[in-house]
Amino acid sequence: PDESVLYVADTGLSHVGRACPPVIRAYPMTADGTTVVGHSTVFATCANGAFDGFRVGVDGTIWASAADGVHCLVPDEDAAGGSTLVGKILLPEVVANVGFGGLKRNRLYLCATTSLFAVFLDTRAA
Repeated sequence: PDESVLYVADTGLSHVGRACPPVIRAYPMTADGTTVVGHSTVFATCANGAFDGFRVGVDGTIWASAADGVHCLVPDEDAAGGSTLVGKILLPEVVANVGFGGLKRNRLYLCATTSLFAVFLDTRAA
């Protein structure tokens, strides 16, 4: 939310075979959020499909699409820069993208294979 970290979904496994693990990488940024200042760390590894679309909540939680729905990831507080999977929104279809909307930006839209789902959250978009 403060633009101190650039998150990048690496979906290379869908393009390069199984050579690239399905991860979200975290890159540290300068204070003004314009330049990467170090090497990336693995923020999360997807155990079901690949993370494709994701959004950041106001509290720093990452809401990431996956083959089984949406994964809710909370940044770890240690220096390693990883995350903890705290929950999933399970769906019967692969989710490709997510986005916040609604008047309070607290409705998460889930774009799945053939359907559009929406769920209200107790948080909102960053």
